[in-house]
Amino acid sequence: MRFEELTGTTLPLVLGPFGGLSSVELTAAVSEAGGLGSFGLYGYSADRIRSTAAALRSRTDRPFAFNLWLPIELPGEHPVDRDEYVRYVDALGALFDAAGAERPVWPAALPPSFDEQIEAARAAEPAVLSFIFGVPPADVVAAAHDRGIVVVGTATTVAEARALAAGGVDAIVASGSESAGHRPSFLAPAEDSLVGSLALVPQVVDAVDMPVIAAGGIADRRGAAAAFALGASAVQVGTAFLATDQSAAPAAHRARIRSAEASDTVLTRAMSGRLARGLRNRAVREIEQGGTIAPFPVQNALTGVFRAAAAGRGDDELLSLWMGQSASLARYDDAGDVIAELAHGFPAH
Repeated sequence: MRFEELTGTTLPLVLGPFGGLSSVELTAAVSEAGGLGSFGLYGYSADRIRSTAAALRSRTDRPFAFNLWLPIELPGEHPVDRDEYVRYVDALGALFDAAGAERPVWPAALPPSFDEQIEAARAAEPAVLSFIFGVPPADVVAAAHDRGIVVVGTATTVAEARALAAGGVDAIVASGSESAGHRPSFLAPAEDSLVGSLALVPQVVDAVDMPVIAAGGIADRRGAAAAFALGASAVQVGTAFLATDQSAAPAAHRARIRSAEASDTVLTRAMSGRLARGLRNRAVREIEQGGTIAPFPVQNALTGVFRAAAAGRGDDELLSLWMGQSASLARYDDAGDVIAELAHGFPAH
C-alpha cells in the first residue's frame, strides 16, 4: 500500500516531530498542504494532549500524527536519589547562573507517565500515532488499530526495523544518523547504531514489507529524490521545517540552523542524558568538559530549567540547538516554500 493511501495524505511527506519544539501552526501547515503534520508529545500531560488535539482540529481537518516516546530504560539510566540530584544540580551551577535561573530543588520534575499520555493520545484519534525508542506494546498497537489509527515505528538499524515489523506497526521511519535530535536506538547503544540514511534506507526497504519513511539529511528536492530512488515510500523532514517561521524554535535557534555547516553538528548526551545531534555551544562544551551528566530524564529536566530562561533572553549559547547535518540546506522562512521545494523531488504517480 502506498504511504498516501495508508495515511490519507496527498503527499509522501512527514513533518519530523519535535519533542519540545512542535507547534500547532507548523503541524497544521504541513497537513493542510497534503503532507502528514506531526506533533511531538514528549513531556505533555493528558490535558495538554487534549488541548493540542483541539487546537490542531481548529486549524486543519486533514490527517496529522502524534508522536510519543516509549518508556524504555536504556543502559546507564536509573532512578536518582537526593544526594545524586544535588550533585547533578551543582555540576550545572554556572549555567543556571548564566541564564539567570534559580537552581531546581528536589525532587526532579519528571515527565508524565506513558499510560497517561497514550490514553489521551489514542482518545484524540489522530490519523497516525508514531513512536520512538522501541516497539509499541501489542495492546497499544491493537487499541490504535481498533480506532482506525495507523501506527508508525522508528528504526535506526535493520534489526530494529525487523523488530518493529514483527510488532505489527504499519510503517517504519528509517532514521539515518544525519538526523537532528535524539537517536532513538533501542536494540543496541545509540553509539553502535549510527547508520547513515544512504545505507540504512535501502536495507530497511529490503528487510520489511511495508512503507518505509526515509529520515535524515533530507532538506531539498535532491535529498527527496535520492530517498525515493533508494526505495522509500515517503520522506520525513525535520531541520528544514524547524528553521521556518512557523516552528516553535526560538529565533536564535533558527538563526543558528541557517549558519551551520554539516561538520558543525555533534552527537552529545550533555543536554538530555541521551545521545542527540545538535550544535555544540557553551552549554554542551561546559557539560562535556565537566564530565558529570545525570541519566535521562533527570539531565533533560535540569537543563530544561536554564534552557527555558535562556530562550526568553535569546541566548543561543544555553539552548539545545538540535539540528541535522543538512542544516545549511534549510534556506526557507516559510513552511510552504519548504514543501514546494521538496515536492520537486517527489515521484510522479
